[in-house]
Amino acid sequence: MQLTSVISLLMLFTNIAFLSFAKEKANLPKPKAIVLIYADDLGYGDVGCYGAKGIPTPSINKLAKQGLSFTNAYSTTSVCTPSRYALMTGEYPWRQKGTGILPGDAALIIDTNRTTLPKMLQSHGYKTYMIGKWHLGLGRQGEKINWNKTISPCPNQIGFDESFIFAATGDRVPCVLLENGNVLNLDPNDPIEISYQKNFPGLPNGKDNKDLLKMMWSHGHNQAVINGIGRIGFMKGGKSALWVDEDNADVITKKAIEYIDKSASAKEPFFLMFAAHDIHVPRTPHQRFVGASKCGIRGDVTVQFDDCVRRITKALDKHGLTKDTLLILSSDNGPVLDDGYQDFAVRDNASHKPAGPFRAGKYSILEGGTRIPFIVRWPAVIKPGQSSTALINQMDLAASLEQLLSPGVSNSFKDSQNVLPAILGKSQHGREYHVINSTGKSLAIRHGKWKYIPEGVVIRDGINGGSFQVKITKSPKGGSLFNLKDDPKELHNVAKKHPDICKKLEAKLNEIRRRPQSAADTRDLLPLDD
Repeated sequence: MQLTSVISLLMLFTNIAFLSFAKEKANLPKPKAIVLIYADDLGYGDVGCYGAKGIPTPSINKLAKQGLSFTNAYSTTSVCTPSRYALMTGEYPWRQKGTGILPGDAALIIDTNRTTLPKMLQSHGYKTYMIGKWHLGLGRQGEKINWNKTISPCPNQIGFDESFIFAATGDRVPCVLLENGNVLNLDPNDPIEISYQKNFPGLPNGKDNKDLLKMMWSHGHNQAVINGIGRIGFMKGGKSALWVDEDNADVITKKAIEYIDKSASAKEPFFLMFAAHDIHVPRTPHQRFVGASKCGIRGDVTVQFDDCVRRITKALDKHGLTKDTLLILSSDNGPVLDDGYQDFAVRDNASHKPAGPFRAGKYSILEGGTRIPFIVRWPAVIKPGQSSTALINQMDLAASLEQLLSPGVSNSFKDSQNVLPAILGKSQHGREYHVINSTGKSLAIRHGKWKYIPEGVVIRDGINGGSFQVKITKSPKGGSLFNLKDDPKELHNVAKKHPDICKKLEAKLNEIRRRPQSAADTRDLLPLDD
């Protein structure tokens, strides 16, 4: 059979499946709740249902058995801030300046006037709650944040009715929680001051006062000392508001359960984004999880995260919401071992493979940087125990949920694509291509089994963390082309064997750079799969 005939048949079968799903979609119920559990630095291979052996994750494994697991799901970027930006806005972060890893005192990088995922859900009658790690900035551009007053804009101004957040990450100041833009438990007589330039007179730092540290830094994290841990940035005041790292997972999980209880009592449809911090440094498991894994402290905090999942799903069970809740679990980027503290993650990793069958991890353009776990459970709609090879990107949630709640509406999001049939387990077909981003504007493109990294793009090989701990090269002349089906570790560059494919993929990548994606970008690249 000629190639063109094969392609025509594939397109015909796909269209038939799409039309069948479109008819079914008209009868889909609207979920009573949408819960997004978003892990931090959780690798593809860090949980049992994706192959982990030494880290028990029974609650996440249970979700996989009850729902649908994806093997070709990606975050947009191999670091946190840009992935979160894309998730909220449905836009590739490399299109927008200032979407790199933010300091703890950065201004909000999402325009409050634009359509966002939570705003879209609000428009369909959902109450929205953001809890946990934020790291998208607070306050207005060009204005210094006053941590002692209500901070606006914050998550509440981009679509969340309520918020309870870490301003940035656990390794950055300020080390306080904020509720609806206000620092929690702040004593007005002990105001907070923050600086990312210099220390405050008389205060210790992690570089010169190592005797105050209960966790030694390996690189960078040696400025303010809070709770015996060196941080990035300097902080003065706010003693009554300072968090205790070991308690943070319990604090935010309790808050999430309280919100589920309140929403269930009010019988209101709700969207809960639970952004955990556990696996990100500094890794500080509660005492009851110390030694819970066979992979040291990094494994222990993964077990702690799994317990947060257990408690949240139990709360849904308690109120009879499980059947009618669309629950999604994923991660913002791939894994990292030594990311600034001497917590022995490298030593204790043993034979564990945090990125599973893939190479490298956080910060990398290689698959380990952005290929992540992605599990969807909705018992009323999704058949249990499924696995999908559909190519999806986390930011596709925006357009897909919009179609679920308002079938046939025009897509409100720039780069997010409607892959709802795949997300609900009705199709193995997701997006045709995906642009992979490491940091800045370092891009690669994935289509079917092929991945192309243009000439000159930096390639970080390793999962140990800082640049001094990994091998750094650049994609060679002619670029790098990998057949991910046969070579998931990206060890064999076949660009010289397939210059035609490289040329087509580079042209497509440049086209996407110049303009947003659209529904018109359909199966024009199908021959590359054959």
